[in-house]
Amino acid sequence: MLDAFSYADDLGPTKIIHIYEPTIGLKAVLVVDNVSIGPAIGGLRMAPDVSTDECFRLARAMTLKNAVSGLAHGGGKSVLYGDPKMPLAEKEQLIRAMACALRHCHDYIFGPDMGTDETCMAWVKDEIDRAVGLPEAIGGIPLDKIGATGWGVRHAVEIAAPAAGFSLSGARVVVQGFGAVGQHAARFLGELGAVLVGAADSKGTLYHPEGIDVDALMALKQAGKSVVDYADGQKLDRDAVIGLECEVWIPAARPDVVTEANVDRMRTRLVAQGANIPLTPGAEKILHERGVLCLPDFIANAGGVICGALEYHGGWKGLVFDVVAEKIRSNTEEMLRRVKTEGRLPRDVATDMALTVLHKAMATRRWTIF
Repeated sequence: MLDAFSYADDLGPTKIIHIYEPTIGLKAVLVVDNVSIGPAIGGLRMAPDVSTDECFRLARAMTLKNAVSGLAHGGGKSVLYGDPKMPLAEKEQLIRAMACALRHCHDYIFGPDMGTDETCMAWVKDEIDRAVGLPEAIGGIPLDKIGATGWGVRHAVEIAAPAAGFSLSGARVVVQGFGAVGQHAARFLGELGAVLVGAADSKGTLYHPEGIDVDALMALKQAGKSVVDYADGQKLDRDAVIGLECEVWIPAARPDVVTEANVDRMRTRLVAQGANIPLTPGAEKILHERGVLCLPDFIANAGGVICGALEYHGGWKGLVFDVVAEKIRSNTEEMLRRVKTEGRLPRDVATDMALTVLHKAMATRRWTIF
């Protein structure tokens, strides 16, 4: 078994908690990475194959994301082992039990992530009163419903397109993982003249070079169907999405979708990371050497956590879109300026931007990371 301290470095993590309750089959992990800026905000991810390693990597991404976004929050993440499509009563029992197990962990604030939603956050709030991404009925800003993360991706892409050498008018978009983030990103980019030509989910890939009706595809997904149930276009296997030709490729699902083993299949000019850690560092380096611009996750997809932080501090929903747009546009512009002048990988520059904030915060603390 991997030693938990093998993850430790100068930034964290400050704690790794494994949660187990055999009577209901509860298995979960919480990683609180660095809370020098403030209590961690990070989503609860639910899937059968999550792991401590994935949880740590996601928590670190949240540390960098929250810092570079100027939020008064550190980074953390939690994962729950299980099928998110299990019977609702069973899912509710697991999530409520997990919240209760973490009731004394005051430096972590739950948020929605893959496999969880605003209803799940309402259960957490009911148990421990420490969650964001809540339903509107109890004072929340439902970030997935309004598309906060996708809105941020849209602005990152709009700023980056000229640097990648193309106009968004008529630009072809491919989305890997057509869930809440991918759907809204496609919708918002469509308003700028981009055309969705490919989309993938767990059942397969849809490809239609003449263009896909985003609203119709979203309606299919909301009805519980797959992208491959769309009437027109070619139906391909799930991994075929990696090789579809486009100007903008948006990964919006699980980690490590693009690796050194399959990156050579990619035919795009810009990768806008709607998911956290969707590309391995080696894959990003190869794309950079090929002239493909990769917008790091904690720059491009920060809209959701910015929305969550606004909610947590009593912000009004009407502020969300302006705040997300301003911060993500500013960060993307700064990163691209430095990439051009310094000749470095976008992720390296973005990491330096985040570390500058973190190190200033850590210098004010007695114990640096907590």
